[in-house]
Amino acid sequence: MISRNKLFLGLVIGLLIIIGICLFNALNFESRQIFEKEKKHTKISNQAIERLKTAIGYKTISSENTNLIDSNEFLNFHRFLEGSFPEIHRNLELTKIGNLSLLFRWEGTNTKLKPILLMSHQDIVPIDSTTIEKWELEPFSGGSKNGYIYGRGTLDVKSGILAQMEAVELLLKKGFKPTRTIYLAYGHDEEVGGQKGAKKIAQFLKNQNVKIEFILDEGGSIISDVIPGLQNPVALIGVAEKGYLSLELSVSAKGGHSSMPPSETAIGILSKAISNLENNPLPYTTDGVGSLMFDYLAPEMTFSARLAFGNKWLFNPIIKRKLEQNNGTRATLHTTIAATIIESGTKENVLPTSAKATVNFRIIPGENSSSVQKYVKQIINDNRVKIKKTTHFQDEPSGISNPESPNFRNIQKSISAIFPKTLVAPYLVLGSTDARHYNLLSKNIYRFVPFRLSKSDLSRMHGLNERISIKNYKESINFYLELLQRTTQK
Repeated sequence: MISRNKLFLGLVIGLLIIIGICLFNALNFESRQIFEKEKKHTKISNQAIERLKTAIGYKTISSENTNLIDSNEFLNFHRFLEGSFPEIHRNLELTKIGNLSLLFRWEGTNTKLKPILLMSHQDIVPIDSTTIEKWELEPFSGGSKNGYIYGRGTLDVKSGILAQMEAVELLLKKGFKPTRTIYLAYGHDEEVGGQKGAKKIAQFLKNQNVKIEFILDEGGSIISDVIPGLQNPVALIGVAEKGYLSLELSVSAKGGHSSMPPSETAIGILSKAISNLENNPLPYTTDGVGSLMFDYLAPEMTFSARLAFGNKWLFNPIIKRKLEQNNGTRATLHTTIAATIIESGTKENVLPTSAKATVNFRIIPGENSSSVQKYVKQIINDNRVKIKKTTHFQDEPSGISNPESPNFRNIQKSISAIFPKTLVAPYLVLGSTDARHYNLLSKNIYRFVPFRLSKSDLSRMHGLNERISIKNYKESINFYLELLQRTTQK
């Protein structure tokens, strides 16, 4: 029989081994950052700033109802671009897709090399008429105040179009000749799914047997004061995005007078189903693409963070609990469930004969719409609740692009050269972008715009007082200049 002393000694030795392994892993949790020498910025003219201000004035608002789209606003915006960027329109091949989406092609000197593709989108979301008076400047004036340009599209994402085109125009004026062919793709309906814009552009390129070396769309940005434990700004590059699914839950009942209700009403049955879903979220994982961000950032954090993330085999429950405390980080760890619409009842003293709700799911890579529907049916476990897909668009999760590829590294180096001391990390895009339509054209699809955002700025996209600083817009042009030269020069 083993003596107590030997048992105690064995436990101590085992504990010391575990501590030793944890310390070794924490101390050897190598940084994945690349810090380039800061590049001298190209001087950006005041005319470039004025062009962005003018662009904001075009009300290129998309809508699921095509009858509500003012195509003249888009066509006038196209004429503005033609007048503003004469070198581009003189030297690049322009193809209009569906009359409103734009595809530019700048042929490279070596057609054997795969081209690159930069993306953005022309369309914007509308302004809530009840909030116009709360804007500091009129949202379509392109006005400036305290070093910021205000207006719908300054962040999402006309400034992306203008910054890319300013960079290409400058390169053309300098006589730059890219080795790789460069595509610029600007859809017109990203905000409503991109079915007639980006999807058709991608199909056009596919029909021409075009294969892309890498694609860069909107997605992540440069954030400050958002991630605890980090002093430096962080540039988040999306390497994947969640899938999109909405399900309609519906219940039918006999109805009647509210003075003689049954034990369960249609509303009650539906409410219980929604409550069951909210109380039983889909499982969390810290091993998926959502955790990649912390693999890149943890080495730059405190020793306790390096200790935890360097030893997920031991501290995984603690990490999970910590990340679940924040809506943003929690959403990266699992497929989310959100009841967004509920409809029932006509009068306060009448029992409704039906109740229905829409529940939206954002699906992590590794799961799919079929597995989500199976889970929903299992959790609700009530045949009185009918479950079906809505008629709105549906997308599976995207593929995962390699954050160790030379293409990712070139984006990372370009960020470092223009935004010194900025940390870079891959991440999972929680929303949807036009990039998902290009999955068959490239394995290297990244999602990043070089816009600086503080915690208070995050709500400005699609919200009140959307704005971009003039300094940051000039930095953005320089970023695209750096990226284009880095990836298309000999």
